[in-house]
Amino acid sequence: MRQMKDSGIEWIGEIPQTWGTLRLKYCLIANDGGVWGIDPIDESEAKIVLRSTEQTIDGQWCISDPATRNLTGINLLRYRIKPHDLLITKSSGSSLHIGKTTIADSNFKENELYYSNFLQRLRVDDTKLVPRMAWYLLNASFIRAQFVYLQNSTSGLGNINSSNIDELVIPKCPLAEQERIAEFLDAKCAEVDALAGEIKEQIATLEEYKRSVITEAVTKGLDTSVPMKDSGIEWMGEIPQAWGIGRIGSYYSLRNIKVSDREYEPLSVTKQGVLPQLENVAKTDDNDNRKLVRKGDFVINSRSDRRNSCGISNYIGSVSLINTVLCPRAEMNGQYYNWLFHTEGFADEFYRWGHGIVNDLWTTNWREMKKISIPVPPLAEQERIAEFLDAKCAEVDALIAEKQNQLSTLEEYKKSVIFEYVTGKKEVV
Repeated sequence: MRQMKDSGIEWIGEIPQTWGTLRLKYCLIANDGGVWGIDPIDESEAKIVLRSTEQTIDGQWCISDPATRNLTGINLLRYRIKPHDLLITKSSGSSLHIGKTTIADSNFKENELYYSNFLQRLRVDDTKLVPRMAWYLLNASFIRAQFVYLQNSTSGLGNINSSNIDELVIPKCPLAEQERIAEFLDAKCAEVDALAGEIKEQIATLEEYKRSVITEAVTKGLDTSVPMKDSGIEWMGEIPQAWGIGRIGSYYSLRNIKVSDREYEPLSVTKQGVLPQLENVAKTDDNDNRKLVRKGDFVINSRSDRRNSCGISNYIGSVSLINTVLCPRAEMNGQYYNWLFHTEGFADEFYRWGHGIVNDLWTTNWREMKKISIPVPPLAEQERIAEFLDAKCAEVDALIAEKQNQLSTLEEYKKSVIFEYVTGKKEVV
């Protein structure tokens, strides 16, 4: 076993006796901010300018809909990304994204790509630091934690700058050993990522199964042998012969009482239902301009960018004005309709009745929502369906939670492997 020594840096800990530490700036030949350019007049002359949104939290590229901008003159040389360049997110509203780092592969030699002003470009001196080793270091949990610690905040954004990056202390070891570490981590992380990919596919399958079970139960019932009829409503299709069809306005009335969140607890309307206000949501200063919610009310977000955000409230509280608050006006099983309103079919129908606010954003108000047709099973059948879905979906959710725990375990394992090898606590033999 190799001999170790204290690095003198708390967040690095011990390193091999033959290793040292140094500031990152001594391994760099460039540390430059980006450019945004101007709106393109002629798309044929526009250049792709990558943003932090093209980077994933774990430092991978996800380039699906990049921005195109006009760059001219010296900018075409200064800000073009070259293979082995490292791009760091230096501004973000989320601490998870501050410091995420991507590396330019061979595609960046063949394709003309540039980087925006929310990114910082590092070009390493490869006689001192292997670029792939630098990528593992900059995405390692102990370095990312330092980025969060060093950030300053302006207008809700966290920011790091070139000086923060320059002054980062990293472990130093021979180039040959850096190459071995990077190659080993490439292989080991690929194994872990493959396992994680399989688990994600399993979760997606379970979620799709859950959606299909809900849709089948709330529109077709639990007894597959009963005679069916055409509902005449496209999103419902056939429904059991004994079921009726009604409009939402016949079963719910609008609760539209203005209140203050100083008197009524602020609530958030999410895909998981109505919850006490989440810490990470955008908050308004208009505290007195809220809507009252009572226990048992059904609340749905009217905007298309909050699709499937709805649920029955178990709380007395207040919600923002973009939500529609409904109280049952007829004898019904509210949980049956809660499941119905969470289906993709209803979500499509709900927003089909809406109207635009701006491009790609529309809203459905109560005057439209109350006209939407819904299935009306006999009350006893509503209760049976709701009880069945409560139990079945709890089973599926438990399986999904188990899979998500496996993903978390793999992610922590991957972080620990990277940390142990880039700091020399474990040796590539």
